[in-house]
Amino acid sequence: MRDVVLLFEVHQPLRLSKHFRRELRELAARGERVTPETLERLYFDEELNRRVLERVSRRCYLPANSVLLQQLEYFRNYGKKFKISFSLSGIFLEQARRWMPEVVESFRALASTGLVEFLDQTYYHSLACFVSEEELEEQVREHRALVRDLLGVEPTAVENTEFIYNNRIACLFDRMGFKVVVTEGAEHVLGWRSPNYLYKARGCGIRVLMRNYRLSDDIGFRFASREWSEYPLTADKYSAWLAATPGDVIVVAVDYETFGEHFPAETGILEFLRWLPGEVLKWEHLRFSTPSEVAETKPVRDEVDVPEERTISWADIEKDASAWLGNDMQQDSFRRLCELWHAVRVLPHRGWARVWRLLSTSDHFYYMSTKGGGPGEVHAYFSHYPSGDRCLCQLLGRASRLRNQGLRRACRLREGQV
Repeated sequence: MRDVVLLFEVHQPLRLSKHFRRELRELAARGERVTPETLERLYFDEELNRRVLERVSRRCYLPANSVLLQQLEYFRNYGKKFKISFSLSGIFLEQARRWMPEVVESFRALASTGLVEFLDQTYYHSLACFVSEEELEEQVREHRALVRDLLGVEPTAVENTEFIYNNRIACLFDRMGFKVVVTEGAEHVLGWRSPNYLYKARGCGIRVLMRNYRLSDDIGFRFASREWSEYPLTADKYSAWLAATPGDVIVVAVDYETFGEHFPAETGILEFLRWLPGEVLKWEHLRFSTPSEVAETKPVRDEVDVPEERTISWADIEKDASAWLGNDMQQDSFRRLCELWHAVRVLPHRGWARVWRLLSTSDHFYYMSTKGGGPGEVHAYFSHYPSGDRCLCQLLGRASRLRNQGLRRACRLREGQV
């Protein structure tokens, strides 16, 4: 029996406000004290973030969740059940709880079926793994608490931000008690081996599931492309591809926004999602599973070794960290942010650390990419900036202000004034 793991990534960043400097001057003119709550309000564009969340909720989250709930219930007594998995960032859940509570309710309804696994990830969808193990662990634990509070589930599987992975990250997750970590089936790591098997990490016992990026990208990138030789992609055609794919398990992982936002409903993407479960379950040797189920039922076929200098991710052609740290702008701004971490982490008011963590969200660095070609087009699609250097200026301006406030508070702390 071959397992099919459908994993949906759900994330919305808190985008930076373009009016930060003006609003900060107005704040100073009024003589108001700068607090972490004030900086968070000034740093991020609340109106833009609310508007984006509401739009994507109407186009994707609510209709797609409705489709999935219907199919989960329909196949509940089918023999072979329909099962899916989600990874929801903490800042997405925060925004949904605040502006679109019906979206949280719809995910809670999915969780109540018992047929959906929710994975842990970093709360802030951040680059914490490149800061310190302590920071990565703290953000994952914060995420776990939120998922438990909002959805009533305790994750046993995990993925790092954007599937960023190496041996050190895997073994940290192993020490945290996770059964399995999901990452990219990068060919420069696997070599001749297939992503369609269960592996273990080098140096520890955690199981490793690897995404089949070709089959995933057939949905996530090529679905609506009329230039694609396989257009149009139908559920029966796709299920036949799954059936013909050798291996023990096929991990199909895509951005959830694929269904209605990246590809509007008019492309047929939601109908594809509706018909896919039934078409897959027609094949006797295919069944749906979750990452934790695969980790418990499938044999480990080999060990995967990813040293830090060969860190992988699911981004761009390179499948490495260059989507966020590939050019001088990205590296310099991240270095400054890491230096700032040492100043804010000692402050007793947790609000300072929260603002720093919101600035460490991977999207801010993704927008600074200067890659060309297809990857460059994808980076530009997600960015609300005209250029990467504009995002750099926005991020560094906020980091500088946070640094000044953090150091001032740290000095007062040493002097016993805080």
